[in-house]
Amino acid sequence: MVVVNLSEGEPASHKDEALAMLRPHLILDGAALAARALGTRRVHLVLPGDRPHVSERIHEAVAERRTGERLQWRTHVADEGFVSGQARAVIELMSGRANRPVTAWAPEAVSGFHGRPTLLSNAETYAQLCSIWSQGPDPATMLVTRHSETGATTVLEVELGAPWSAVLSPDELRRPVLVGGYHGVWVPAGALADRRVAAEDLAELGARLGAGVVMPLPAGVCPVDRTARIVSYLAAQSAGRCGPCRNGLPALAHAVDQVRRGIDNGERVQELCGLVSGRGACAHPDGTARLVRSLLRWFGDELHLHQRQECGHGALAPTG
Repeated sequence: MVVVNLSEGEPASHKDEALAMLRPHLILDGAALAARALGTRRVHLVLPGDRPHVSERIHEAVAERRTGERLQWRTHVADEGFVSGQARAVIELMSGRANRPVTAWAPEAVSGFHGRPTLLSNAETYAQLCSIWSQGPDPATMLVTRHSETGATTVLEVELGAPWSAVLSPDELRRPVLVGGYHGVWVPAGALADRRVAAEDLAELGARLGAGVVMPLPAGVCPVDRTARIVSYLAAQSAGRCGPCRNGLPALAHAVDQVRRGIDNGERVQELCGLVSGRGACAHPDGTARLVRSLLRWFGDELHLHQRQECGHGALAPTG
């Protein structure tokens, strides 16, 4: 069973959207190659409910496939929401149930759709498969969604091992950067200037490329305030099917906001990060805690200002 997951629940990511709009057949050809290798004639396409233009373009591309192709293409439309694209949520959607994550005791490759081994990956993975098959593996690249200070986004194809100056401007390299999306981590100002777009370089900072999202902190924006807003959003995106999501994430969002407002010193935040990690039906609590821990790790000076009812960026809300 082959499943192409185009439902980018991560709101900051646009790489699969860009591929679907510009090179849809690269995705479909990669899925066809995978289906041929696995001996299956059916490919499932999971489309984003919040980006109807992507669904429309993929349907057009399927209709453009040559008539002799011995593949069945089946489409499913995911709900809007951060966790809708999670692997088990996708399997639930395909099975006719609510598009929400559930606890699973085996990976999809062992027991996926209807309990059968399922190859489930995102659109970029299948596009890369087709590219490697047709052109070879070198140079190895990945797609990165780069956010600018104005809020504009650009999807770049970046060679792995390239300097970060290929992605970010000199000014942006001097700022803190959120790497990996809303489940990613902050890296401190200047940390990427002498590093490469490579897993081993990011590992030194406790970071990983994750969803391929790169978000420099805009000038004048408080990292504590920005993190509090993201965590509040993530708590609201919970599937509500396990204790860490239903209870832990709202409590964590409240605790981070208390730190932002200068009411708490962060001890409760540390405690809650430990309580929600590794206990959820999916990795949503873990990703949220990872983001918060990176705030605590790298922004001690700003956190100390907030404890004194001050903010280096003017984002502190009144406590009354």
